[in-house]
Amino acid sequence: MSTKPSPYKAKVNSVEKLDQGNWIQTRRINYTDPNGSNRVWEMAIRTTRTETTNIDAVSIAALISYPDKPKEIVLTKQFRPPCGSVVIELPAGLIDPKESVESTAIRELIEETGYHGKFISLSETQVSLFSDPGLTNANMSLAFVDVDINDERNKNPTPELEDGEFIEIFTLPINQLLKGLLEVTQKEGCAVDARLYHFAAGIDLAFANKDILTN
Repeated sequence: MSTKPSPYKAKVNSVEKLDQGNWIQTRRINYTDPNGSNRVWEMAIRTTRTETTNIDAVSIAALISYPDKPKEIVLTKQFRPPCGSVVIELPAGLIDPKESVESTAIRELIEETGYHGKFISLSETQVSLFSDPGLTNANMSLAFVDVDINDERNKNPTPELEDGEFIEIFTLPINQLLKGLLEVTQKEGCAVDARLYHFAAGIDLAFANKDILTN
């Protein structure tokens, strides 16, 4: 579901060394380990984190409810240059200055997918989430958003993509998420964001082991 060229048409032409970038930079950390020894760690940081929330980004679990079939979750496909591949992800986006995590979730869902939703809950009220703690201090919140399929705006959702964004939108049944992801990757040769895969694997585990989880 996209009015733009397929993200599968993108490709990496070359990879060059970069001292410091506009959006991502590297840092050297000097720290003391539990034994009292001095150690060094290299890390990457985003330069866009705002003081409003002190959170870099929000990932959105947008669930669509239907009267006659299981709930579906909204997913995106886009080419990720660092991976050299199209990657399936949850809709997500960086938090702008003076913007709340909740408003970012609603805005990014509309911009990336065209779906209009109602904010339900947010992970940051429960726990801090880091995307890749061995590499970066980049952090993220997980927002749950309810999408009303009876809303006229959701009958034919139209993304509001920026010039450099080439995103395809699709949905999968939440109760068959892991199976659906594997089928798409095998058919199209794309990859899956690890956080989404873990999310799907957790749901699959819960469905497969109801007796264990309830005892």
